[in-house]
Amino acid sequence: MINIAERHQYILNKIQVNGSLDVQSLCKELDVSSVTIRKDLKLLEDKNLLFRTHGGATLNNPYTVDKPVNEKEHLQSAEKVRIGTLAAELIEDNDSIIIASGTTVLALARCIKPKGALTVITSALNVALELVHHSNIEVIQLGGLLRKSSSSVTGPYSDNVLGNVFCSKLFLGVDGIDLEFGLTTTNAFEAHLNRQMIDSSQKIIVLADSTKFGKRGFGRICGIEEVDHIITDSGISEHTVKHLESMGIKISII
Repeated sequence: MINIAERHQYILNKIQVNGSLDVQSLCKELDVSSVTIRKDLKLLEDKNLLFRTHGGATLNNPYTVDKPVNEKEHLQSAEKVRIGTLAAELIEDNDSIIIASGTTVLALARCIKPKGALTVITSALNVALELVHHSNIEVIQLGGLLRKSSSSVTGPYSDNVLGNVFCSKLFLGVDGIDLEFGLTTTNAFEAHLNRQMIDSSQKIIVLADSTKFGKRGFGRICGIEEVDHIITDSGISEHTVKHLESMGIKISII
């Protein structure tokens, strides 16, 4: 049996190669108990060498923090434009859709140029302002408490409207996508509103650049299994793609 120092080096070598690891695999490979592995991971996390996650560990910080929308808009901006362009192609004439909040769905709004009529329900002020100039788009702006960091609203006023409509598609932006924990955002009230949007939509389409995978925000929106389609960029790992496709989720990579 190898000693603790050798075990720790094995763990660090493996996580450097794979980016993440799980407890059960390490137990089999090192022939030790899960209690031992969890203690190892805690010691390594205390030394800032990795981050523990549910059932394993990762090399990158999995926890997201809230940032102002004008700051987030400049992050992965090229990828967001390509994601938005592809997402806009999914909108049909005479469609009724919901667009949530976030800089990636804002990129979508900028790409929408419908030939026929379109109804858009949105919680995001910047999305509404982007679409209001189109004569053939009817925009329904949800009301409620304005979150300045995201330029979007939350609260019971929005819930009341969503409880009385049903749309063909929801275009959802998220702060984190974790294969175990699901979709998350940094704000619990926004997560609740996103949940209401899901209940009012036939198809759930997530727009997220690859940096969102493996991350967790404070508020859980839903499990991965509720998603129909994810549009992302080529930075997503092959392992993640295969896992999502095995769940029946369509993955479009730009």
